[in-house]
Amino acid sequence: MKILRYTPFILLLLLTACKQESKALADNTDDNEPDTVLHITPLNTKFAKLSDSYKNSKKTAIQHFYNKVWSKDDLSGGFLVAKNGQIIFEHYGGFANRKEKTEITEDTPLHLASVSKVLTAAVILKLVDRGKLDLDQKVNTILPEFPYEDISIKMLLNHRSGLPNYAYFSDDRAIWDRSMMTNQDVLNLLAEHKFALYFKPDKKFGYCNTNYTMLALVIEKLTGMNYRQAMKKVIFEPLGMKNTFVFDYEKDKATASLSYKGNGVLYDYDFLDNIYGDKNIYSTPRDMLKFDLATYSKKFLNPKLVKQVFQGYSYEHKGERNYGLGIRMHEWETGEKLFYHNGWWHGNTTSYVTLKKDTVTLIALSNRFSYKPYKIWKLSTQFGKYPIKPDKGDDGAE
Repeated sequence: MKILRYTPFILLLLLTACKQESKALADNTDDNEPDTVLHITPLNTKFAKLSDSYKNSKKTAIQHFYNKVWSKDDLSGGFLVAKNGQIIFEHYGGFANRKEKTEITEDTPLHLASVSKVLTAAVILKLVDRGKLDLDQKVNTILPEFPYEDISIKMLLNHRSGLPNYAYFSDDRAIWDRSMMTNQDVLNLLAEHKFALYFKPDKKFGYCNTNYTMLALVIEKLTGMNYRQAMKKVIFEPLGMKNTFVFDYEKDKATASLSYKGNGVLYDYDFLDNIYGDKNIYSTPRDMLKFDLATYSKKFLNPKLVKQVFQGYSYEHKGERNYGLGIRMHEWETGEKLFYHNGWWHGNTTSYVTLKKDTVTLIALSNRFSYKPYKIWKLSTQFGKYPIKPDKGDDGAE
């Protein structure tokens, strides 16, 4: 009788425990979303607090650098330097829309150009981490129309596929009529024309935007979501990147920050402005700082996979520059390594630098064409023994 009396209570405890276990296994996945959604659990990455004396000394040096690179009121974008997740220096200026005099602030999303590749790679790597994808898996096992059977996911990530650049073959009016192009259109053209590869897959490095347009389609196929939605659900929302989004030409062309030539003339949209994965993510320096901090957490990616991300894959030619999985790098004989990605699309020039050993983040975004954002990497010498030579690499766009 006593057992029967307590049975409902015991069942309630078991039911509660099962629910909690299911919730943990689902990793906070909404029941209404596909089970392939890769939510990020709270990372709670903590770093030592910087002293006021340290911050003030660095701020003075950074201010001097900033004043030397950007003359008064010359910045049209955002500039941020942080260590241990704590902002030491930031500045914003210029206009997101010159005609309407819409000023750029810390909350103004700007076009990341090719820095978008870092975020696309992050979602692909989450898929790998969750066992839904393998780095050496052939692309055509996911995208059946893809006509190159020897190209793997890793080759897309590290630009060793040999794929032709879609911006070049779509410029031929006999191939494309200049109507607004999509990622699926790029895949369809590859399938239809079977363009010759620039080189045999994995033979050498060849930076190519087509690689990341294909990775965006892989994300869509494996998550069951549009790339825009997948990036929001997997990266932007979990990390609190509230001012970050993937551009949608029809929905955002009237409201997104505009792009300008160096002389301030508007850089209008063209038929390639609705393609994503390789570009078309808009964000802010503060949001990119949130992303950078997340990459230090073991909950973001497992350490073995992180090691593969931050290693070079192209050593055909001697030199300090290399490319990992969605990230560029400098590797010096001294053993120092610097990780970064630059971008250039229309008038937008961008730079994201992450000094992993020193937990430092350097970000410069501009919506008016300028080589100046690419200079921010030189601030690395303020935080570590990086053998950066003067006047080298200032104008390397991507």
